[in-house]
Amino acid sequence: MTLIEILVVLAIIGLIMGGVAVVSFNALTRAKYKTAAKDIAALDESIAMYRLQRSACPKTSQDLVDAGIIKKIFKDPWGSEYVFTCPGKHGEIDISSPGNDQELATPDDVNSWDEDLGELPEDG
Repeated sequence: MTLIEILVVLAIIGLIMGGVAVVSFNALTRAKYKTAAKDIAALDESIAMYRLQRSACPKTSQDLVDAGIIKKIFKDPWGSEYVFTCPGKHGEIDISSPGNDQELATPDDVNSWDEDLGELPEDG
């Protein structure tokens, strides 16, 4: 084997590994958005249960913990707390995750009122 053959093989292996890394990263990102969507659905059910028991909307996630409806405060896959308003502007309960940039009202947010809940944002 010559040095050129070894370099060609290393270059091919590098290209393959680069492709695998890109596919893995995209799969991880999609999984985070789908997890956020499932968490939002679960939190929506928890808030609805609180409203049935108390005939009022919870002010914070801690109210849900104190009522024994959830065991701990939900965090989104990026480490931020879900934000909810009750009553909401888009429905009875609006729940949002700030997404990867951890800022609300940006394109990467995951919102309970989105038609494509759990899908990657357009620029994601």
